[in-house]
Amino acid sequence: MLEYKSNYLEVERMISLLFTILTAAAVFSALCTGTPGLTAAALKGASDGISVTLAMAGAICLWSGVSKVMQATGISRAIARFLRPLLEKLFPNAAKDADTLGAIGGNFTANLLGLGNAATPLGISAVRQMQAASGGNAATDEMCRLIVLNTASIQLIPSTVAAVRASLGAAAPFDILPQVWLTSLCSAGAGLAAAWLLGRAYA
Repeated sequence: MLEYKSNYLEVERMISLLFTILTAAAVFSALCTGTPGLTAAALKGASDGISVTLAMAGAICLWSGVSKVMQATGISRAIARFLRPLLEKLFPNAAKDADTLGAIGGNFTANLLGLGNAATPLGISAVRQMQAASGGNAATDEMCRLIVLNTASIQLIPSTVAAVRASLGAAAPFDILPQVWLTSLCSAGAGLAAAWLLGRAYA
């Protein structure tokens, strides 16, 4: 656990350093080239970022509430039971532990609703339990498979994307459903294929 926290803090420091370097390089480049609109662009970008964040907050709160209602009423558990045969095939070792499989099922359910912010903690919990069960520090094939599926998730209701579209004035934010279903299936399939091939190559 301490090693995980140390690695996380190191990555956080590296990302902070990278963004600081990029910001300093942009300011230096603007000063050297005499770009007059840097300050105005920075202020406008910050203002637009706050506006989009506030506009998205309502939709994210709504679907997060729906997710909580689903958990309280047992719908999430029903979805997890429905997904259990598939999850057992994808994660045969993790399926031996009910808590780990429950966390994976919750992660899948949240991703199906397009709630990446709710899916991430469940995914982290599942990976931690899988790592503890493996008894080592290296990522197992099943851990990599879960990370790939969490990243290239299949979304039935892309609530976060719809919230962004609504905040930018889209008349029908959910009219992208067929495209989202197709692309998410393709990305998840490609990710699983890549994970399987690389797992075979480095076995």
